[in-house]
Formats: sequence, structure tokens, C-alpha cells
Amino acid sequence: MAEITAGMVKALREKTDAPMMECKKALAEAGGDLAKAEEILRIKLGNRATKAAGRVAAEGVVAAHVAADGRTGALVEVNCETDFVAKNLEFVALAAAVAELVASRNPRDVEALARLSLKGQTVEETRKALAGKIGENLAIRRFTRIDAKGKLAVYIHGGAKVGVLVDYSGGDDQLGRDLAMHVAGASPRLIAVSKDQVPAELVEKERAIAAAKALESGKPENIVAKMVDGSVQKFLKEVTLLGQPFVKNDKQSIEQLLKSKGASVAGFALYVVGEGLEKRKDDFVAEVMAQVGQTA
Repeated sequence: MAEITAGMVKALREKTDAPMMECKKALAEAGGDLAKAEEILRIKLGNRATKAAGRVAAEGVVAAHVAADGRTGALVEVNCETDFVAKNLEFVALAAAVAELVASRNPRDVEALARLSLKGQTVEETRKALAGKIGENLAIRRFTRIDAKGKLAVYIHGGAKVGVLVDYSGGDDQLGRDLAMHVAGASPRLIAVSKDQVPAELVEKERAIAAAKALESGKPENIVAKMVDGSVQKFLKEVTLLGQPFVKNDKQSIEQLLKSKGASVAGFALYVVGEGLEKRKDDFVAEVMAQVGQTA
């Protein structure tokens, strides 16, 4: 049997981006023949993607695409398992290509998106091939497409961990960017543009919580009612864009800012990578050491 050196494994890994131990196995199977080992790995890429598919993909990026006319845009979240892969240029390029595809083709849902053509393959085939090459589970989790009533402003923040599209009318490009930045950094997280867009069940839930707290105060019924109304109104200001103080000037609400610019906001989309997903808690160093048969 041919000796498989570290240099041979490194060379194959650089050519294929396949995991280190898979490169070593392929070289052993190929008797040290680099070209044959590369062929073996390319055949196995689909299987690698399948094996990885059961693992949690809660890292990743948010990508956006806005058409040249500024009226149509898309926001997508594409996930992977580690932050390291989230910086991979091919992974980032896939997310950007998917965002452009969503904006131009308007698929109904993620399943329909997976069947669309992307550079000669379906999106799903492209995803599987890259997952096999990288050795991690990759997932196109969700997307939002907006046909703007006005024009779209886009903002991507924090290593593409947060992405925003804002549909606004009036004002200038700087106002659009300021609005998108505000949505990205808003705390607590925004639910709607205005009070009347907040789902009724959320308002009632907040009212019930406020009522329970107010009753504990022992105040008269009429005072309790005012306390509850005050709590609900405070909640509505916090979770709506128009009600929040502007991040660049907390003496001015977004509603006041828009009025001063003769502008309005029809809607927005906000994605935060991994929101609602369980993060991996693996010890990466231990994982690498395990692969090479050592202990940390």
C-alpha cells in the first residue's frame, strides 16, 4: 500500500475543499493516485451532503438583492453549521445568487426556489454539491420578496448576520439607509410599522400581562385600568417603527423624522441569522483532534 503523506492530503484538500479525513481515505482507496482520489471524492460529494443534512445549521448569512430600479428586492437567509464556513467565499456567493434569483423569478416558497435553475443546475443540486465539498449541512432557510410601493433601502450588518429591506417613499437615499440601519439595530425587535399592524393576539397577551401586574398593586379599579392602558401603549411604541425614538436622535421619533422629510414607510423585512434555531455547542478543537486520532 502506498504511503499517504500529510503533503498528499494537503494537496488533495486544496484541490477539492473536502474534509481532511475524507481526503486521506480517498487517497488510500486510490493507492496514492491524486487524480483518482479527486475523482473518488467528487463521486462521494452527494453522500457527504446527505450525511451532513441531519446536523443543525444555525450559522450563516443574510443576503439581499435589489433590482436596478430600486423597486423589487429580496432578502434570504442561508445557513451552515459554523461561523468559519459562513465566511467561505463560495458559500457567500451562493447566498447572493439565491437572493438575486428570488428577486427576479419570484418563487412561491423555498421548495419552488430549490427547483429553479442556477448556472446549469437546480438550486438544490448546487446546494448539495457545495455541502458535499465543504462537509457541512447547508440550508436555504427562508426568503422575503418585496415589490415596493415606493423604493427599497437595504442594509446588511455584522458580517451579514442581520439584513434589512425597507419600502419607503419620499426623502432621499440617506433617509432610506438611516431607516434600514434603525430597523437592524432596533431593541426590542420590531414587529410592524404602525400600531394598527400589530397582531391583535399580541396586544391582548400584553394587556393580560399588564392587568395581572396592575392588580398586584392594590390600586383602585379606575387606576388599574389606566395603568393597563399605559403599559399597552408603551408596548406598542416599543415594537412599532413609527413609535420608536430614532437611533441617531432619541429626542425624535421615527414618525416625527418621516414627517419632517415628507416621507412614509410601507413596510420592512428584517432577518437575523439563526433566529429561533438551536446553535451547535461542539468543541471544534476536540472535533479536529478526534479526526486526526488525537486528544486535546
